[in-house]
Amino acid sequence: MRILFVHPNYRSGGAEIAGTWPPAWVAYLTGHLRQAGFDDIHFIDAMTDNVSDEALAERMAEMRPDIVGVTAITPSIYRAEDVLRIARDTVPGAVRVLGGVHATFMFRQVLSEAPWVDVIVRGEGEEVCTDLFQTIAAGRWPEDRSRIKGLAYHDGNEIVATPAASTVKDLSKIKPDWAILDWEKYIYIPLGTRVAIPNLARGCPFTCSFCSQWKFWRDYRVREPKDVVDEIEDLVTNHGVGFFILADEEPTINRKKFVAFCEELIARGLPDKVKWGINTRVTDIYRDRELLTFYRKAGLVHVSLGTEAAAQMKLDLFNKETKVDENKTAIRLLREADILVEAQFIVGLDNETPETLEETYRMAWDWQPDLANWSMYTPWPFTPLFQELRDQVEVHDFSKYNFVTPIMKPAAMERGELLDGVMKNYRRFYMRKALFHYPWRGTGFRRRYLLGCLYAFMKAGFARTFYDLGKAGYWGPQTKNSVDFHFDETRQIADAQLADWEAAADRAARATERRDALRAQMKDRAELRACGGGDLQMEER
Repeated sequence: MRILFVHPNYRSGGAEIAGTWPPAWVAYLTGHLRQAGFDDIHFIDAMTDNVSDEALAERMAEMRPDIVGVTAITPSIYRAEDVLRIARDTVPGAVRVLGGVHATFMFRQVLSEAPWVDVIVRGEGEEVCTDLFQTIAAGRWPEDRSRIKGLAYHDGNEIVATPAASTVKDLSKIKPDWAILDWEKYIYIPLGTRVAIPNLARGCPFTCSFCSQWKFWRDYRVREPKDVVDEIEDLVTNHGVGFFILADEEPTINRKKFVAFCEELIARGLPDKVKWGINTRVTDIYRDRELLTFYRKAGLVHVSLGTEAAAQMKLDLFNKETKVDENKTAIRLLREADILVEAQFIVGLDNETPETLEETYRMAWDWQPDLANWSMYTPWPFTPLFQELRDQVEVHDFSKYNFVTPIMKPAAMERGELLDGVMKNYRRFYMRKALFHYPWRGTGFRRRYLLGCLYAFMKAGFARTFYDLGKAGYWGPQTKNSVDFHFDETRQIADAQLADWEAAADRAARATERRDALRAQMKDRAELRACGGGDLQMEER
């Protein structure tokens, strides 16, 4: 049975300005499928190769797969649906499979707008896909689809979701097939070297209101550090990787495992061959302040900190559990350990003003991270914060939910003004860094890395790909009132998805009512006992 995976051709001018990123999802899926005996597996990276729909159709026709699989985050969902539409028209006998975080939670929306999708894999894909593909190979599709956990599909006019599958409990079975990727394509521009995105842990114990990771992976699990370092050694030795970023939301949560991971890297001499970066929380930097130089010895050179917002009210809204003054200290600690630090700011909520944007710039310059990034608040449609703000969301064109397009319109600003304010912050921050910091501060690796980052920014800026500025028609402050984000206003939330949201809201409301009633009942009982109405009486003395 021939399997074809396709990475959809979607670009936004966001993270891809730093390089071409390898689609790790296909390596993890393929590795698991190969263990199950599937060996005729092919991959087309339509994004990296900029494959047109016409060329993709030709390659599908030549390959004649039995299964076409694709994944998508929210902004790439329409391009993923297009891949399966092309498969329907080109290889109609192939089973068309869609996975990823967006389809997992928005399966009613996806199946309503793209009825040619045969089946959606919900949640972690390795075990569900293996079960699904074995069923197809055995000729039991679609008859046995209802017995497979973790699927969604059309059954006549009805959208059916089978019970959720268990998360992958034995992470030692996760053995990605990195060889399925053409590694010469995946280059990290700041260092001019091949880049990988391996995975140390899955899930997150925190519940930031704007994030979906904790919902998608559900329970938090950490792989054995030795297994992960085996992967990295393979990436370095056999695929020429010189830089990797751990895909985890926060790999430092389990300090014991993270330290063991660093120790394993050092024991194998890998820090001399590969450098790496992570995303993490300010609180973990505080906790590990005595270990930062050890992390640097293990090859950690870049930390992206979720500072998120300059205003404490935004941190509280996001459930970040951090304080503004802690951000500055964490940045200082990292720089003292010779680890480059990137500060992340989320902007563009309803309460954003020119003054709050200016405040984020002043704080960024005061804190002195090596890099700063301003991301537009993007209300993932399956997060708690989206449900709270749903009545304020005017744009349902998910292709623009990419952290660079202002989906939300602040009450006191137009979207073009918001974009202009963000660009003003970028211009001032990096111009001052370029003139007074990067060329003069530090030598060797640090200087080379920062100048490489500056080159990546300049390259994307001159090409007008940064923040999709070329498509939006932004050329500076004089154009802020004429930018066009090209929202597809025909895109709306499907009736089936709205009904599902309302049902979920009703269930949540009833659960809240039951909890409140139980608390009130327990309080009444406690007061009754306090007044002498309990079963036990005081003994006479």
